[in-house]
Amino acid sequence: MSARILVVDDVPANVKLLEARLSAEYFDVMTASNGTEALALARRAECDIILLDVMMPDMDGFEVCRRLKTDPATHHIPVVMVTALDSPADRNRGLEAGADDFLTKPVSDVVLIARVRSLTRLKMMTDELRMRAITSLEIGMQAPERSAIADAGKGGRILLVDDRQSSYERLATILAAEHTVDVESNPTEALFHAAEGNYDLLIVSLDLHNFDGLRLCSQARSLERTRHVPILAIAEAENATRLLRGLEIGVNDYLLRPIDKTELLARARTQIRRRRYTDHLRDNVQNSIEMAITDALTGLHNRRYMESHLATLAEQASTRGKPLALMILDIDYFKSINDNYGHDAGDDVLREFAVRVRKSIRGIDLACRYGGEEFVIVMPETDLHVAGMVAERLRRSIAGEPFAVHKGTKRIEVTISIGLTTLEQKGEAVADVLKRADTALYRAKHDGRNRVVSQAA
Repeated sequence: MSARILVVDDVPANVKLLEARLSAEYFDVMTASNGTEALALARRAECDIILLDVMMPDMDGFEVCRRLKTDPATHHIPVVMVTALDSPADRNRGLEAGADDFLTKPVSDVVLIARVRSLTRLKMMTDELRMRAITSLEIGMQAPERSAIADAGKGGRILLVDDRQSSYERLATILAAEHTVDVESNPTEALFHAAEGNYDLLIVSLDLHNFDGLRLCSQARSLERTRHVPILAIAEAENATRLLRGLEIGVNDYLLRPIDKTELLARARTQIRRRRYTDHLRDNVQNSIEMAITDALTGLHNRRYMESHLATLAEQASTRGKPLALMILDIDYFKSINDNYGHDAGDDVLREFAVRVRKSIRGIDLACRYGGEEFVIVMPETDLHVAGMVAERLRRSIAGEPFAVHKGTKRIEVTISIGLTTLEQKGEAVADVLKRADTALYRAKHDGRNRVVSQAA
């Protein structure tokens, strides 16, 4: 795993030491001697992780971290403060500034490399989501950066897994000041509880009686419903080796006992903010995918999706020797609806038409807006006779009840014409099937509209 690490320190000896450690692990290392230089490099997206000293002359590390975390261009870059300051107040100040971790010098090579590798995995995952979400911005969706910066990380749902009553009562009381907390004292039930609870954070004690806390963390990472939930591990100071192992298997952060109240709250907020940000990125990606294949007005699939998916359905039908029916529907005299009642009324008709189509077909059927007032319905494993019955039922559904327009103030009569055919010949081109259905539709319109015309292969 390779990543570009930015080391920020005004002491050349410290820079050289960190550079040697990281280079030995095949990380690409770049350096900055002050905060201003570090901010400029980070804004140019030239680093994956920042190792930041606190005591610097022009701008201290706390201020650098605050600026990084409040800039939409850099807030997603993990920041680890590496400093000689070792008081709880300094550590909490760093975490409150937005640092992902606070390591006190001298830092062992094992701890440093484990933390960098863990954050590298996180950064790569976030970068992938950010790249995929670029399309979301191009189609007008809101970028999540500004909401992430404004998010205080409070109001989360936390599952605390701990079987020591004195411990979980204290931790739950602290966390309850900012979050909703559920306690699971039975480790064997914890994974089921986590999967069902839609939590923002799992806090797992690694000192469970007769149960391996690391195995629970590993299982949470392998289960689809908990894979992306951040995990904060808690352990005794002598269990540092197990904590490092936890970072390797997907634990996001850790705390050593005795637990400092302020630090616990700060680390919980950091993990919850990150969870919400990555969830927002995933939602944007999913929404952009849906928007690319969905007609915005009717909610049905669009022509692009139909043309690609129809070929797959036709191939499956040919391979399995099953029938495939296809119908093209056209709203009769749709232009006159727009001319007489306005385009808003036309949109109302199209939306209601899509609703009635969905009610008339099966879940496995594919309904698409082909363009304008034309629609296509593809029905797998359906012969011409059955498809004709469905088409006639749909025709009656449209003609049998007027369409409400202008917010229900007017109701207008609407009818449709349907051209129907089936894929009968193995390996027949999809374009030929569509052309045959279109020919049948032309006949339906020519013969007086408001009717279904079938055309066999």
